[in-house]
Amino acid sequence: MINQKPVREVMTVTDKQTLTPHYIRICLTAQPDTIANIATMTIGANNKVAIPIDKTQALDLEDKSSFVIRTYTHRGVDVEKQQIWIDFVAHGDEAPASGWATHAQVGDELGVMMKPKNKALCPETDHILLVGDATAIPVLGAILQDLPATTSGHCIIEVHDKEDEQDLPTEANMTMTWLHNADPMHGSQLVNAVKGLTLPTAGQSRFAYIASEFASVKAIRQYLKGEQQWSKDELYAFSYWKAGVAEDQSASARRAEKDAD
Repeated sequence: MINQKPVREVMTVTDKQTLTPHYIRICLTAQPDTIANIATMTIGANNKVAIPIDKTQALDLEDKSSFVIRTYTHRGVDVEKQQIWIDFVAHGDEAPASGWATHAQVGDELGVMMKPKNKALCPETDHILLVGDATAIPVLGAILQDLPATTSGHCIIEVHDKEDEQDLPTEANMTMTWLHNADPMHGSQLVNAVKGLTLPTAGQSRFAYIASEFASVKAIRQYLKGEQQWSKDELYAFSYWKAGVAEDQSASARRAEKDAD
């Protein structure tokens, strides 16, 4: 059995890459046993990062007034290089995580908190539907990377513009659709794109993974469950953010929606 432990550590930036005009990858290093522990965990699972309010001061995870918490996922880990990497959507300095990533430099600190987890993001299935906006690229990329050649399906991702499209390798037989939306705060094309698909019928092995803004996730879930008769075991829907509200309020909305489901 894998002996996983919770992670709660201040990590240090070792590298920064601009993947697209609105996407930044930050590489972080930590203690060797921490990286080895993280390597046993599911790539793409939700975790927490502690973003320092004043990066000129040493980050203290015991001082909650010195940082803000946001939900992110680690996109990869390299035990030999002793680092993990996390991808950030760059959408201005107003959002704490975006602002931190945009101005991050080698040597800067970021708190990373993870719970032990090694459960697969998706069950084995013949047909899969992946839907998300730019915030979901890390998890959708992780899913695509692990899909076998026997799986087929659709992946729909909405990003700022064509320059923000990424190469997401997979062995599966996937139809990739990139949508462009320069103003996701005021609506999304994801719902209509899903409704335009010919989806696998009941009785077929199928699964949907939906991750985006709250209103889009809610509408797609209602469409799949209500009009298409997908069962709750055939889909996972999670909203990473809600237009016009901070993450703590968005989390409350997610919990309320889950309770009402």
